[in-house]
This record gives sequence, structure tokens and C-alpha cells, in this order.
Amino acid sequence: MTRQDTHRPSWDENERLEALRSYGVLDTEREVAFDDVVNLIAEICQAPIAVVNLIDADRQWFKAERGLGVRETPLATSFCAKALLEQDGMVVPDAAQDPRFACNPLVTEAPHLRFYAGRLLKSPQGLPLGTLCVLDTKPRPQGLTPLQEMALTTLAGQVTSQLELRRALLERDRSEKAARLAIEASAYVGAWDWDIAADRVVADERFAWMYGVYPAVARQGAPIDLFRASVHPDDGPRLTQDIQRALEGEGGFVSEYRLVVDGATRWVLARGQAEYDRSGAAVRLPGVAVDITERKQIETNLAETARALSESETRFRVLADAMPQMVWSTLPDGFHDYYNARWYEFTGVPVGSTDGAGWNDILHPDDQPRAWAAWRRSLETGEPYEIEYRLKHHDGGYRWALARAVAIRDDEGRITRWFGTCTDIDELKRLEQGRELVSQELSHRIKNIFAVITALVALSARQHPEAKGFSASLRTRIAALARAHEFVRPHTETSKTTVGDTTLHSFLADLFKAYADDAGEPRVLISGDDAVFDDQAATSVALLFHELATNAAKYGSLSEKAGIVFLSTARQAGRFLLTWTERGGPAVQGPPSRSGFGSSLATLSVEGQLGGKLHREWNADGLKVIVDLPDAALSRRRAAIMAAN
Repeated sequence: MTRQDTHRPSWDENERLEALRSYGVLDTEREVAFDDVVNLIAEICQAPIAVVNLIDADRQWFKAERGLGVRETPLATSFCAKALLEQDGMVVPDAAQDPRFACNPLVTEAPHLRFYAGRLLKSPQGLPLGTLCVLDTKPRPQGLTPLQEMALTTLAGQVTSQLELRRALLERDRSEKAARLAIEASAYVGAWDWDIAADRVVADERFAWMYGVYPAVARQGAPIDLFRASVHPDDGPRLTQDIQRALEGEGGFVSEYRLVVDGATRWVLARGQAEYDRSGAAVRLPGVAVDITERKQIETNLAETARALSESETRFRVLADAMPQMVWSTLPDGFHDYYNARWYEFTGVPVGSTDGAGWNDILHPDDQPRAWAAWRRSLETGEPYEIEYRLKHHDGGYRWALARAVAIRDDEGRITRWFGTCTDIDELKRLEQGRELVSQELSHRIKNIFAVITALVALSARQHPEAKGFSASLRTRIAALARAHEFVRPHTETSKTTVGDTTLHSFLADLFKAYADDAGEPRVLISGDDAVFDDQAATSVALLFHELATNAAKYGSLSEKAGIVFLSTARQAGRFLLTWTERGGPAVQGPPSRSGFGSSLATLSVEGQLGGKLHREWNADGLKVIVDLPDAALSRRRAAIMAAN
């Protein structure tokens, strides 16, 4: 028997390709579940290249890859196509010495591959679909270590399980589409319109029968409680919460719950959109309800497939010990019952000594209250846990670590376990602290520069008395810039308390302290919506209100002892309005005949730097200035981060 006869496949190629395409995975986008597998196997095997490879008719396509930078290559140069002829995969210690690959362009030319190890991905019928493999540009005469071989086999099984889960989801989607068509054909969609103020629900016949209400009653309208009487008791509180969220401002209403009518239980999906009056109060909630009982049965079947993924838990525990991070797990109530080897290596404590609440003793005493508060909050809400704290190292010192954990839930949404990691970030924290010191030193030097410039201007003014007025004006503007810098510069723990919170109101209150009356009471009264404030807007805002306050003190309401300024701020439909209104000053005779430098500077600050509009009204009882800004103008960095997310 020839070598070719020996490796003749026992499967039909057409059947294999049909099985591969039944997963609907070819040419899909990258997915985290598959990317995590190749990243993990590359780290465990210390290989520069790892791929989840699927063999198509004339190409090999990579569902996930690390180190290649491409999504597919020709089948003619494929190592993995050869692996399909092997029972469980293939290991090539040195491709340059293997007659099957010695002339392969990937070996003789870039990237000069030498080592290959792959495990087959098979359908439940045993048809080969592709491989999970690692490659290296250096030969490995000894192949893989036993742990690496087990990891490759285990993770290949996980990839197969993910593919099966994908196929089950695809079948579910197809079934859902068929179910939707069947629902439409059999009229399993009902509509309602709820007049909230009158508590009157008007519904069509299909909705009425669905909720066990006579159609004639539903057509005339009935209280909502008549329809809610058929809601399963266990689902009632959740439905109430979903309705409340829609009425309190979210608008969109979506809720899944069970109905019990004539002893039969069915699932419905209700969707609606609240309508509001001018005061913002919800007045109507129309919508539709769809019978999704068949879909729920499909999801139950899908859950059985998903549970199959947990069968390799023991193997994954072995892999967790090979991971560089500290891995831990807890019961639903937060009781710690598992740590990997890396945890005990880092801490040096005896195995099992940190189970339960014992982990708290490993934390720095100053970090324990904060860590416990965050952990209790996650246990109560189910939200992911993330915190930085100091862990006691086996050498007796403390090192900074980043702790993260997520909750694993069952089909009913109940938390069954928490999985978390701790990553050593001590070196990163030291770099951050060094950068903070440099930032504070730079800020200190900038502050000194302001002081030097102010002194130089004053000295020059003494030598040139004719420039005294100009000097005074320039120094006050420099002082405004220095005050803006003082507000947003990096502060130490001792200095930051002197400037207040980083908000617009606190910044302006600090800026206007110089204009208080003899008793220290403010003469610029600030009211309205506050806003988060950052350094990108500080200089422009400081210059604008410095000019307004200075002019008010010279010519406007602040020039009179009884004068006052009202500054109101309001957020309206994506805009932020600041209204400066002067009262109690000299009568205004109308707009000035010409625009001075200060007015031009104020306009430039608003329109040129903040992207807004500035409007002045020269009323007889006092100047009124309206500044209209985009909502994000005062905190551009925060707006950019939110947009990116």
C-alpha cells in the first residue's frame, strides 16, 4: 500500500465542506471567545503564532489568529490541510527536515516556519473542520511539553464547543424567524394603548385573548390591573420595574414575562414607547405584545448546549495554574473557595489559608475597608468588580495589584459563581507616581513663570509711568490665567483641598472672591445647573469672566456699593447657557461707541475657543450677557471619552 493510500481520508470531501458551512462561521468578524483561545495557547506554548484554522475548498481561513496579520492563505501552502489526514492532529518538530514541508514556501521563504503543532477540530460526526495550532520560526526537537500538549487538546475541544454553540445559535435564529412568520400568520401579536392619567387600556382582540380579557371589554377600555391579573406572580415585580423605568424617562419599554390563562402558561415579549406632555410627565404608553413561548423553548434547548462547555472545568483549573495572573473564584455569596498556583506563589501563604474571608488579611490595612465596600457592592448588585489595592508579597512587602471579577449566571439570571483575577501592576504604579511628580514639578514651574511675568510687568511700569494703566490691565489678566491654572493643575493631597471641586460653580466662586463686599459676602451670585469642568476650558472661561467682572467693577453694577450681579447657568437641549445680569449700578446709556480690547477678548474666548455664541444686551437697568455653549464645551476630554465608549 502506498503512502497516498495509507492517508486516504475515510470521509467524503463534499460532506466535510457541507458540515463546515453549516456552522455559518466562514468570513465572519473576529470574536473574543476565539481570540482568547489563540492568545492563551500562544502564551502557554510560548509560540509567536497561533491560529484557529478552518479548511475551506481552496483556502485556509482563520477565525482567530495571533502573529500572522492575515485572515486567510492559499490551501497549497497549508500545514493544517496535512493535519486533516492525521487521526488527532500533527506535530512537526522541524519542517525543514520533513519531506512533506521542506519545499513549502512558508518554510523556504518568509516567515521561515520550522515548528508546527495542531489538533483537529471535528464535527460530532467525526468530520474534520480545521485545527487549533501553534507555529514557531525555530525548530523544537522535543516538541511540546505534556502541559502544553494537554492545553492544546483542551482548548481545541473548547473551540469545537464554541463552534457547536454558534451552530445552535444559528439554528435558534432560523427557528425564531420561522416562529415570527408563524406568529404573524396565526395572529399571535396583540396591540394596546394605555391612557396613564385615566388608567384606561384599550386593546385589540388578539391582545385581549392573550391576557384572558373579553375582547368587548378590551375594545371599550379597562384598568391596567385587569390585564395584569394574568401575569405570573413571580414576574409581576420585574414587570412593574420595567414599566416604571419607561415612565420615568427612558421612554422605551421592553419586558418579557409569563401569562397564566385558563391554567396554561405562555411567555410574551411586550414592547412600547412612552409619550410625554410638555412638563415631562408620561401620559400614554402604546405598544404590542408577542407570544414568544416557542422561542423560550428553543432557548432552553440552547442552554443545554451551553452547559456542555462546563464539562472541561477540571482541565481549565490546570490551565489556570499556568496563567501569569492570579486567578480566584468564589461561591455566589462571595465565599472564596479557589485560588490558582500563581496566588500562592505571589503571597507565599499556605494553601487554603485565604479561603472564605481570609484573603482580607493579605490586603494592606489601609486598603481593606475600600476593597470590602467594593466587593459587597458587587455581591449586592451583580456588577463587575474592579479595584486597585496593595497585596502582601511573599517577601514581606506590599505590591499594587489590579483585581477584577465577573459573575457567572444560570439560565434564570441567578449568579452561580464569581471568577476573578489579580494582576501585579506595582511597576506600572511606580511609573505613574514618577510621572505625577514630574507633572507637579512642571506645574510648579509654570506657576512661578506667571509670578515672574507679573513682576516684570510691574517693574517695567515703574520705569515707564505712561504705561501704568496698561500694566495694571495686563497684570489682572495674567492673574486670571494664573487662577485658572491653579484650579486645574495637578495637586498633592495637601494642596488640592484649597481650590475646591472641579466644577464650573466652584471655579467661578473662587474667581469672584476678589469682588466680595466688606463683610466677605459674594456680590456675584451664582445659581442653576453646575457642570463638570476641565483644564481645556479653564483659560477661556477665566478670561471671559475676568473681563466681565473687571468692567462691572469699573463701570457697571459692581462700581456701586449696592450693586450686584446674577450669574445663572442652565443646561438646555444639548446646550449650556450662562446669563450674566447686572443690577444696582449706574444707568446704562446704550452700547459703547467702539469695542475695546477686553470685549474682543471675551468674544474670542467664547466663539473662538469654546465654540459658542456671545450676546450682549445694553438694558437701562444693567448689562446682560448671554453665553450659549455646546454642552460638551466645558469638559471636552470627558465628552471625547464618552463618545469613544
